[in-house]
Amino acid sequence: MHATIHLLTNTDFPRLTRRVINTLQLNLGYRCNQSCVHCHVNAGPNRKEEMTTETIDAAIEFLAASPEIATVDLTGGAPELNRHFRRLVIAARARGLRVIDRCNLTILEEPGQEDLAAFLAAHGVEVVASMPCYLEENVEKQRGKGTFGASIKGLRRLNALGYGRVDSGLVLNLVYNPQGASLPPAQAALEIAYKRHLGEQYGIVFNELFTLANMPIQRFGSMLISKGQFNAYMTTLREAHRDGNLDTVMCRSLVSVDWQGYIYDCDFNQQLGLALTDENHSRLHITDVTAALLEGLPIRVADHCYGCTAGQGSSCGGALESATAPAPSCSNG
Repeated sequence: MHATIHLLTNTDFPRLTRRVINTLQLNLGYRCNQSCVHCHVNAGPNRKEEMTTETIDAAIEFLAASPEIATVDLTGGAPELNRHFRRLVIAARARGLRVIDRCNLTILEEPGQEDLAAFLAAHGVEVVASMPCYLEENVEKQRGKGTFGASIKGLRRLNALGYGRVDSGLVLNLVYNPQGASLPPAQAALEIAYKRHLGEQYGIVFNELFTLANMPIQRFGSMLISKGQFNAYMTTLREAHRDGNLDTVMCRSLVSVDWQGYIYDCDFNQQLGLALTDENHSRLHITDVTAALLEGLPIRVADHCYGCTAGQGSSCGGALESATAPAPSCSNG
C-alpha cells in the first residue's frame, strides 16, 4: 500500500520530505504517575489509554519487516506502566536494536517498580530521563511536590548500576524543559551547569543533557492560552526559526506510533491527531506499512513545527545545532 499525506494549507512552515526511517517511536499509553505542567501528551494517573498485546505484537512484526530501523524509542505517559513494556524491550534487544526508555525517574520509586532499574541495566536500555531543572523549587513547580527528591533517588539508583559512568556502556541522558514560554538556554553550557550542581550536591553523574522546547499543544498549550501567552509564544517560535535546522529535524528519520497503532510523523502530530493517511484518507496503521514504504513521503507540517526549528532547534535527541542562547540556568522562563 502506498501512503498519501494530505498537507495542511494554513501554515507557512517549509515543506519537508522523509528520508530513510531509522527510529520507531512507540507511545505505549498516556497513563503516568505524574501530571507535569509542560506535558504535551496531557498524561496523568487517570488516563486509561494503553497499547494492547495485539499492537505490541504488530510493532514487533514491523521491526522484523523493517531492517532500516536501528532504534526503538519508548515513550508515554510513563511507558514502563504498560504491562507489555518489558516484553517489548526484550524483543527489540534480541534483534540487536538500540532501545531508549523515556523515563520520568520517579517511576523507579513507585511500588511494584523496585526492580525496574535493574531490568533496564540488564538489557542495556538507554535511559533518557526528564529532569526539567537541577533546582528543587523549579522541578516541583513543573512536576509536583516530592518529585525532585524521588528523581534524585532514581538517579542514584541508576548510577549505582553503572548508568552515566564512563566505560559502563549504560547511557543516562537528562532532559531539560523551560519553566514557561521561552526557548531553552544553550544546551552545551547548561549541561556544564547541570553536571556541576548535581555532581557537587548529590554525587550524580550522567552522559548528556538534552534541551527541548515546550510544544504549544495539550496541557502546555492550554496553560499558555489561560495566561494569554499563546500568540506571543508562537511569535517567539516563528521569529527564532532557522532554516539550518530543517535538515536534521527528527521527523525526517523517525515515525511515531500511538497506543492504538496508528502512524504519525512525530509525537507532536500524534497529539494533534495529524495522522498519516492512505489514498482513501483513512489513517495508516502499523500493520499497513513497513519503514521502506514510508520513505520519501512528504511530512505533515503545521505551525507547531516551529517549535523544532526555533533557536538551536529541538528534537528527541536535544538541540539540533550549537547556538547562542540565554545564560546557562535552568530557572529561565
